Amino acid sequence: MRSLSVLLFALVPLVLMVITPVVAQNRTRESVPEAYRWNLAELYPDDTAWAAEKERLAAEIPQATGFTGTLRDGASQMTTALDAQAAQVKRLQRLFVYASLAADQDTRVAKNQGLVQQMSQLAAQFGTAWAFLEPEILAMDPAMVERFVAQEPRLSPYRQYLRDVLRRKPHTRTEAEEQLIALTGPMTSGASGTARVFVNADLPYPTVKLADGHEVRLDVSGFSAARASANRDDRRKVMEAFFGTLSQFNRTLGAAMNTNVEQAVFQTKARRYGSSLERALDESSIPVAVYRELVGGVNRHLPAFHRYLRLRKRMLGVDALHYYDLYAPLVANVPLEYTVEQARTQIKDAVAILGPDYVQALDMAFDGRWIDLYPATGKRSGAYMNGSAYDVHPYLLLNYNGKYTDMSTLAHELGHAMHSWFSNKTQPFPTASYPIFVAEVASTFNEALLVDRMLQQITDPNVRLSVLGNYLEGLKGTVFRQTQFAEFELRMHEMGEKGQPITGEALSRLYLEITRRYYGHEAGVCTVDDYVAHEWEFIPHFYNPFYVYQYATSFTASSALSEKVLAREPGAVERYRAFIAAGGSKYPIELLKDAGVDMTSREPLDLTIQKMNRVMDEMDKLLAR
Repeated sequence: MRSLSVLLFALVPLVLMVITPVVAQNRTRESVPEAYRWNLAELYPDDTAWAAEKERLAAEIPQATGFTGTLRDGASQMTTALDAQAAQVKRLQRLFVYASLAADQDTRVAKNQGLVQQMSQLAAQFGTAWAFLEPEILAMDPAMVERFVAQEPRLSPYRQYLRDVLRRKPHTRTEAEEQLIALTGPMTSGASGTARVFVNADLPYPTVKLADGHEVRLDVSGFSAARASANRDDRRKVMEAFFGTLSQFNRTLGAAMNTNVEQAVFQTKARRYGSSLERALDESSIPVAVYRELVGGVNRHLPAFHRYLRLRKRMLGVDALHYYDLYAPLVANVPLEYTVEQARTQIKDAVAILGPDYVQALDMAFDGRWIDLYPATGKRSGAYMNGSAYDVHPYLLLNYNGKYTDMSTLAHELGHAMHSWFSNKTQPFPTASYPIFVAEVASTFNEALLVDRMLQQITDPNVRLSVLGNYLEGLKGTVFRQTQFAEFELRMHEMGEKGQPITGEALSRLYLEITRRYYGHEAGVCTVDDYVAHEWEFIPHFYNPFYVYQYATSFTASSALSEKVLAREPGAVERYRAFIAAGGSKYPIELLKDAGVDMTSREPLDLTIQKMNRVMDEMDKLLAR
């Protein structure tokens, strides 16, 4: 457990943006059956109960000062202090979960947005009150800390936390300095919150008339659906209109991102790191070389990505592939639609290899109203899982529309939920929250099992092409696209660290340069039109620095692990089940090594690309028929 990092985990749920249907814009939340809406009453009966608990916790947080100067008094006293802090963190996370979920139900409701703001302020109060803790531990002789852990069994859950505190000694400041850093908490989320509300609620979204005569409002959800139209002229028109609207606010969103980068630079300097990348990765003891090797490795494997793009061009039957063609269905009129109950059955069958208790937990998620399933007016777009309510259960936000991609996303988020569920069941609270670096492993692992299950059933060549194509789409979006994002934000933060101006114009120029390289624009592989320069403006992940690369590393890790499980390699299931129950009991590199994959090597990415080429080989054969 680390006090502030655990809180940040609650603030930043596991997010993956998904396609949301245009029809969702006309559905009210009240019209969705209760069974398909999450039950926040399991957290607190109502807003009044939430507010009462918040006030109780606010009154108790100052009690932390009673432990100041006492940690070295003995192992028992240190345990008492850490237990007190952990208890407050657990309550604070539960409050955070309720506030953030309520806000995401309808982003237009100012009252619920206010709940999130109140929690940011309470987190800052908490951080200030407990700021003495880590400097005091660091002032102790490490041998004394080790002796305390050996003497007191109740300190065992804090072993990893104490190990981590001592490791980060060069970057922990004095008590007074830690208090000042903690006080910046509410400000650090300001740019992110402003951009999120603006893009999701206040942006003057354009409306376009499609070829069938229907008019579509291009909010984030409408855009995500309409860009996948089978009509090519519609796709072009939709992308031009959406990015064209974003371009009008390039200066505003550039200013918001500049503030976000400046906040990161402040934290980096305050913590005495050489770069914001180093600071972000050091949180989970990830070598910087892992990040840079991912970017370098994906660039080395761009020929495989370009092969995929040429395959897409061939399947679409177009003379020249454009960026607006990237979301079009590869195979037209393929019956890949699933009701929620059908998706539930398919997913359960796919993951049955992991054991009956795993399947039973999936049933609990559906029947226990852990999931807010359908899109509605004002609801946050995309999909995520928040598993930070330790004593309750994970919560999942979806925007389900019955397509194969929606079923795949449901499997993805359920993978997250099972990771949190089994970690919370197995681990004590201090080690239950798993590192962000491994957060996307369980989700993409589930997707791999689902693809395997579907291919076992499907013999129709067109349907197989569609499923295989969907796998490549996931790989494109998770490995190549997220690494493209990772390279963009690395370059962006390097600009900030060098004192170079970060404006909307500069960021758009940088984004277009990188995107054109990845998609082979100059080589004629895929034309990236000028307006794509503004795509970065609606991607929320950039406000959480150096997060997105973990989608790619997790995908490559899960590819290796799922291949072992599907091949029935002895011990593979047991190692994987131990991994999703291990929480944060070790550093992420160690957790994955125990599971059977070494993320410090090139092997995971290389194996992923090998599988990618095998899939394209099969698709070539199917097309040749």
